[in-house]
Amino acid sequence: MATPAPLLEAIPQLDYRVTPGDVATKTGLDLQMAQQGLVELAADAGGHLQVAESGDIAYVFPKNFRTIQRNKYWQIRARETAAQVWQWVFYGIRISFGVLLILSIVVIAIAIIAIFLAISSSNQSGNNRSRGRGIPLPRIMFIPHFGRLFSPHYYHGSPRRGRQKTKRVKQAKEMNFLEAIFSFLFGDGNPNGDLEERRWRKIGRVIRQHRGAVVAEQIAPYWDQVDPDEDFMLPVLSRFNGYPEVSETGGLVYYFPELQVTARDEKDRPWVASHYLREEPWQFSRATKEQRQWALGLGLANFGGALWLGYLLRTQPVIVAELFVRGWGIPLAYVYGIYGVLLAYGIGFLLIPAVRSFWLKRRNPKLEKRNQERGDRAQLLENPSPELQAKLQYAQTFAEQKVLGTDNLSYTTETDLLDQELSQSDRIDAEWRKRLEGGS
Repeated sequence: MATPAPLLEAIPQLDYRVTPGDVATKTGLDLQMAQQGLVELAADAGGHLQVAESGDIAYVFPKNFRTIQRNKYWQIRARETAAQVWQWVFYGIRISFGVLLILSIVVIAIAIIAIFLAISSSNQSGNNRSRGRGIPLPRIMFIPHFGRLFSPHYYHGSPRRGRQKTKRVKQAKEMNFLEAIFSFLFGDGNPNGDLEERRWRKIGRVIRQHRGAVVAEQIAPYWDQVDPDEDFMLPVLSRFNGYPEVSETGGLVYYFPELQVTARDEKDRPWVASHYLREEPWQFSRATKEQRQWALGLGLANFGGALWLGYLLRTQPVIVAELFVRGWGIPLAYVYGIYGVLLAYGIGFLLIPAVRSFWLKRRNPKLEKRNQERGDRAQLLENPSPELQAKLQYAQTFAEQKVLGTDNLSYTTETDLLDQELSQSDRIDAEWRKRLEGGS
């Protein structure tokens, strides 16, 4: 029932008629996992088996197979509903950092203005020891509501975007300003969160592109590290049920019989795999330049305001005490209570992006170095040496593609077994009559 999501996405892309090799090649899934997933999905969603005379099996699914599966299991419906709810929850978390920044600035600004108004009124009255009677300050009762917004509930840590289903990060449409605040703080997730998925998908397509027979040099551009003994091919053999063969000159060739079986002829539209696996560089933020500038400016204003407010609270104790007496006690009590949070938020808002920027400057060069090394291995295939050319030619002796058409089926679960036997008997009789007539 827990069918891998890549398998579910691959079936419509492959026209609802697939082999395990087709799925493994398209998605990069382990061949055994693809086989088991297809069997379970066919049982759950009304799929059918088509067995060719060669013994190879193709799986046929109705176009509404996902609806059938969803209606059959409440767990699937609950999981899809939870995923939709999480999207809204995560969006709320993202914009909350921008909301908190604005509220922090507002609270700090109101507190500073109140203290300065009190100082100004006190100076005008000329009585520094009894300045409270002359302060015409209103009771502002909405400030406590701002205080509740700064409760610890809002500081559970930043969610990691890599925890979401990790498709490759694409350049999305321009985000709103509140989302840009989160992006400025924490970035936009790992652009290579699906690196392993892409690696295996590309390796599978290279194998299919060369009709199920490759040499190690054709797979090397998709690995981070390779060795002369070609040990990096062992996981590939295990994942796709491959076999090594040794040529007369001692070179190794790897062929994958189950990836040579397909439910459709791909000669007219082959999958073109990129020459090597490329990691995407980490971006500081996908927010626009103007959004980043505004975020930085507001962060500096928030931090500077927090420092200024702290200075006033320390150096004007008499003024602050009088404000407590004259109706501002509840608001200032909240400010006192959350001042540490305001200051910590102001520091963190500037410190986190600075640390990320330093980290990215160290990480991206290493990433580009790996890309360069993989690209260099791909260049070896452009002008192969005589030894490599001999290995490539030997690999072609194992290259093959078996297309499972609908005209050479020995059995299918779509029709009754007796009808299939009668149909097969009629086909055999027709072939014999044709031969007899040709002989006479």
